[in-house]
Amino acid sequence: MKKIFFITIALALSILSSCKKDSSIEIEDPKKNLIKIADAFAIGSAAKVELWSGAELGTGYQKLYIALSDSASGKTLNRSSVQILPMMDMDMNGTKTSHSAPLENPESMEADNTLYPCAAVFTMPSSGESGKWRMIVMVKKEGQTKYGKAEMAIQVKQSPLERVKNLTAADGSKIIVAYVSPSSPKVGVNDFEIAVFKKLDMMTFPAEDNYSITMTPEMPSMGHGSPNNVNPVLTKNGHYKGKVNFTMTGDWRINLVLNKEGKSTSTFFDLLF
Repeated sequence: MKKIFFITIALALSILSSCKKDSSIEIEDPKKNLIKIADAFAIGSAAKVELWSGAELGTGYQKLYIALSDSASGKTLNRSSVQILPMMDMDMNGTKTSHSAPLENPESMEADNTLYPCAAVFTMPSSGESGKWRMIVMVKKEGQTKYGKAEMAIQVKQSPLERVKNLTAADGSKIIVAYVSPSSPKVGVNDFEIAVFKKLDMMTFPAEDNYSITMTPEMPSMGHGSPNNVNPVLTKNGHYKGKVNFTMTGDWRINLVLNKEGKSTSTFFDLLF
């Protein structure tokens, strides 16, 4: 009996010790490496909306994250329908106009580690009183039948290197080509990605999935290119991924030819590292 008693005590102590170890494990904050851009309350859904990003907003493709909490209890909302709408309000000599930009809404109602990933392509920088960006976020919590609306002013800087191209394609359509990666190029083979959108009007920018793309990197100052590159191919939602090889540091130009129905449109993106 004594032996059974001591075995029982040992098991109990082991379980208690395990519980203490588990309780001491720190859960990493998903926003630890992000920057809070702005916040506002979604009127009509009783939710607080926070806009986060991995860096200050700049022209080009920008990954964004929405964090939601109940405006009364402060409890994190992990299941909601979220839609974003970036808007640029312009005032040119008293003439006021507004337009949107290409965007990517969260793909799921389920938060990814408390955050709703999304993206926008900012086609121009903020310009004082004559050009102001704002972000509209529509929120419908689980169980709600209508969306609430949050609106917040945001600042978009001009990226040091051009990261978005507004082009007239060979077929006459207006397209927007955005550089996505690599964000931190290195010598050797890098993942390469761009996103292509069609501009139907000032508010509508569907993804373009019908291009085949040829990529040719070159180093203009040295007069050479690089081997072992892989042309970008469509993955989904207008995103095209390939491989680019940088043989040395310096100034690089990635030449792109977008082909569709026998017609070609050329553009390029410059890098310096």
